[in-house]
Amino acid sequence: MPHTIVAYGLYLAISLALTAWVARTLHRNGRTFLVDAFNGRDELADSVNTLLVVGFYLINIGYVTLALKYGTKPHSTVTAIEFLSSKVGLVLIVLGAMHFFNLFVFGMMRRRATHIRFARERAEYLAPGP
Repeated sequence: MPHTIVAYGLYLAISLALTAWVARTLHRNGRTFLVDAFNGRDELADSVNTLLVVGFYLINIGYVTLALKYGTKPHSTVTAIEFLSSKVGLVLIVLGAMHFFNLFVFGMMRRRATHIRFARERAEYLAPGP
């Protein structure tokens, strides 16, 4: 029983710390990308950035807490290390998958915004002068 409780505690601490670190990093470094995707509209980019971080926390903390129930319970130091390795590894894979999904979605948004901006500039350039 003590191995299980210690392993659970370490798993939660490590997973939640990793989730917080990734969320802060994405929030800080994603702002510039979002401002560009939203054509320089800082307020909108900041709002979306904050909402994304909230969603990121909800999904990842939900996954971390649900995943605690599944798998073999550790009964020795060796199985506790294996438990931590597999559980934290899965959390890292989920965090990475979410990161790449977000990059894909924002890349699509950015391409669309760039296309719209280019079309406007082209229309202005080709418009007959006074």
